[in-house]
Amino acid sequence: MIFVSRPLSRVAFFLALVVYWEPIKVTTGGRAVGYIIEMLNITKDFPGIRANDNITLQVQESSIHALLGENGAGKSTLMSILFGLYAPDGGTIKIRGKEARIADPNAATQLGIGMVHQHFKLVQGFTVTENIILGSEPTRGPFIDIKKAQEKVLSLSKLYGLSVDPGAKIEDITVGMQQRVEILKMLFRDAEILIFDEPTAVLTPQEIHELIQIMRRLVAEGKTIVLITHKLKEIKEVADTCTVLRRGKLVGTVGVADTSEERMAEMMVGREVNFHVGKAQAVTGEVLLRIEKLNVKNAKGVLGVKNLSLEIKAGEILGLCGIDGNGQTDLVHAITGLAKAEDGKIFLRGKEITNLSIIQRLDLGLGHIPEDRHRHGLVLDFNLDENLVVHDYFRFPYAHLGILNKKAIKDNAQRLIKEFDVRSGQGAATPTRSMSGGNQQKAIVAREIDRSPDVFIVAQPTRGLDVGAIEYIHSRIVAERDKGKAILLVSLELDEILDVSDRIAVIYGGEIVGTVSARETNENELGLMMSGSVRQSAKGGKA
Repeated sequence: MIFVSRPLSRVAFFLALVVYWEPIKVTTGGRAVGYIIEMLNITKDFPGIRANDNITLQVQESSIHALLGENGAGKSTLMSILFGLYAPDGGTIKIRGKEARIADPNAATQLGIGMVHQHFKLVQGFTVTENIILGSEPTRGPFIDIKKAQEKVLSLSKLYGLSVDPGAKIEDITVGMQQRVEILKMLFRDAEILIFDEPTAVLTPQEIHELIQIMRRLVAEGKTIVLITHKLKEIKEVADTCTVLRRGKLVGTVGVADTSEERMAEMMVGREVNFHVGKAQAVTGEVLLRIEKLNVKNAKGVLGVKNLSLEIKAGEILGLCGIDGNGQTDLVHAITGLAKAEDGKIFLRGKEITNLSIIQRLDLGLGHIPEDRHRHGLVLDFNLDENLVVHDYFRFPYAHLGILNKKAIKDNAQRLIKEFDVRSGQGAATPTRSMSGGNQQKAIVAREIDRSPDVFIVAQPTRGLDVGAIEYIHSRIVAERDKGKAILLVSLELDEILDVSDRIAVIYGGEIVGTVSARETNENELGLMMSGSVRQSAKGGKA
């Protein structure tokens, strides 16, 4: 409030307002809108790399602001600074117009900032409620008041349409439901600014649609969202504004409604991007992978794959699509040796491999890009160069008489880093755990494609990758096909399945319900088969 001891002229009163009043807000659509977040000239250095180079980000209140960029562009680093995980080396942060020093996540929480990380931070053995209140437990005397916590969780869940069971254990719920728990963790702490780091990377199409509806409800209730994503369609569908980063620098900020996907992609990678895979008609040869009446139990101990038969020939890409949880993971695990087959047979180049070890299958010419890069793709505590030879470290030229050849291992890593544009602060010596999720994925793809296996099991190969990297990886997969390799492509992205595959098999309830030519089908037909509404008869017609 402004106090005056004597009457002021209109000019003097106006000057007093300018000096003492809060920052003036811009009015849009009949309501006041100001910058709730201002990150001004932010710089952050890590050993060997400048992750953020003089970046300015300004986010309007009650909006969805997308942060777009290639893998390693500095998006997650910038948001980690906002959430207090990193300290900036230069620049200023303002929250609601006031300068803020965010020393740690607790300070961020006090400012109303919450973050859903790409890899969830949940305790698997705890319940939903226990995870949500962890570190902010309501008490009743000396005891934790679980009843009060559950009531608040249910109230927030109902308000935002999150539909969670407060008593369920994290290990027993879906990935999409786990993400809702992460959102509720922020809302329980009264967060007004919500940061989503690649929120759809591990979700099914249905879960993505549900998440978009949730984000819209959050903004309608006055929340502000910063959305880190590579998916241009999702930006166009849900975001108001988009800021683009490239190699740690700000490229620009645009209104989403006025900017095409092609333009945003060009801003992101610095060149025109081809969204469709160019490939010739497949020239097929002998059957390299044959599966006969396979039965596999899933994690719950029931059959996830039922009496499934499949063939893939040399020189073709067979896409496998279905709603997540219909047996894709169980099938891939059985083929690669990560799960035991209850019944049935698997043949690689005519040799049965059903009961062989993983390394025996690899030695016979099997390759695998796993869907879970942390559990099955990388040893996170190894350096990058070590992960790139994890299958062959005991072979020449990487070892001789049981002694590792460090120079050969490093030279191999430097070659693959350059070829696949794997970005890491310390090059070959970078600890793999410290790399971005997208660059971890690139490292796995580089290692497996470089091995050039005869039969290639490729599961979610472009998860977490930017459009430029996706374009390159797709071209390399097609190049392997053209060398006469047999490729099984498992993906939840229908665009990817339709673009890359030659034939498409649809799995529902652990069974193949139809196999169609990629050139002769469409999303609608695949969607009907994926939902179990349509099956093909043995002669190829619909039943």
